[in-house]
Amino acid sequence: MGKLSMIAVGLCTTLAVWAQETPADFTTQVPLAVSGNGPWYRLELPLAVQLAARQADLSDVRVFNAAGEPQAYALSRQTSERTESRNITDVKWFPLYASDTRDASPGVTMKATTAGTLVEIKPSSGAKPGKQVLRGWVLDASAIKAPLQQLSLDWSRDHEGFQRFSIEASDDLQHWESWGDGQVARLSFADERVEQHDVSLPGQSARYLRLMWQGQAAPRLTSAKLVSASSSSLPLPLVWSQPLAGSRLKAGEYSWQLPVGLNVERLRVELKQPNTLAPVTLAGRRDSQQAWQPLSNGLLYRLTQNGQDVVQDELRLPGQVVNQLKLQVDERGGGLGVEAPALRFAVRATQLVFLARGEPPFTLALGNASVKAANLPLSTLIPDYSAARVKALGQATLSTEVVVKSPAVVAPTEAGTDWKKLGLWAVLLLGVAALGGMAYSLLRKPPVAR
Repeated sequence: MGKLSMIAVGLCTTLAVWAQETPADFTTQVPLAVSGNGPWYRLELPLAVQLAARQADLSDVRVFNAAGEPQAYALSRQTSERTESRNITDVKWFPLYASDTRDASPGVTMKATTAGTLVEIKPSSGAKPGKQVLRGWVLDASAIKAPLQQLSLDWSRDHEGFQRFSIEASDDLQHWESWGDGQVARLSFADERVEQHDVSLPGQSARYLRLMWQGQAAPRLTSAKLVSASSSSLPLPLVWSQPLAGSRLKAGEYSWQLPVGLNVERLRVELKQPNTLAPVTLAGRRDSQQAWQPLSNGLLYRLTQNGQDVVQDELRLPGQVVNQLKLQVDERGGGLGVEAPALRFAVRATQLVFLARGEPPFTLALGNASVKAANLPLSTLIPDYSAARVKALGQATLSTEVVVKSPAVVAPTEAGTDWKKLGLWAVLLLGVAALGGMAYSLLRKPPVAR
């Protein structure tokens, strides 16, 4: 029976070697350059990689060394585990007055306690006397220690329309850093009320926020909330596609075919014409055989206010895999035109970490609709895994750009002669025949006389 075991082991080894994947099994191969401390390296996969893959979950991504040997790897769309909690904090607000709406920076004196809590804002000694205009607000975020992710405002009901303001951050009430612009709105449209209260923040820490209305008086705030989360639990950023052309199905209805199935999290619809106002409903599906599933709805607009364009052209999606998108527009607002607008989509950036084994150069390979997933959990790939440890790993980058050879998922090839598969079956059948012959010969031997 020892010979039988040896043959079985040899047969399994042969089959394993024959069945091992090689770079040639994938439609796209891109050389990698590595730097920093190994043997683990992390690679930020650009969107082009996801478009060149043939499986939406990137199960067909591999890394090979110079000898064509596959490397152990892990995939992650997060810097760590998914966000555990989001803290929502009601904060105090203090008014900022100026002599007119053109005053970019009102002269004020701000006082805070030793703990950082803001207690008073009053006009500075050099402030102009006379009637004062409410120009903005200072928010006290000194009690929040985590990075700020989102601002949510509510204001008096007698202020309809758009509220556009600048956002600045400070830790000492003296030096202010720009955090960009914010925009909220309260609109009445077609017997419906549309309200937008939330503004995204850059995910940084600050004790104080200063909101300054641009070219108009600020409304009276009735509520101010800040959403914060720890930096170690933040997801990787979104990556945006190039404009994607669509088609018009009928009046007020447009569709787009994505290059591959993707976990889309956000869309940006091109609004070419000024004074566009369009309530929309978005649906998606995996293929044309499935029914459309609702994904999102909202109000898209591009309006002129105080000589500036006020634009809301994005829709948030739940992040499920879709291949096709359909947008239905309520044309009572004027619609989006005869031609389908261009569309940009955003997906979550993906990080690949691999354990370098063998000699470089290493190659990223992808593009195979039939292979099975081979990635490991990060905690398995890196025994003492932590988010801080991942950030300290060596870096891998693409040496050349990824070229997407086909905009659609590769269909299974037509039935033909698969010599590799026939060879595997031949080896298997020969092995089984050899095992059977040996077993038969052993059974036919006469028993040994004792």
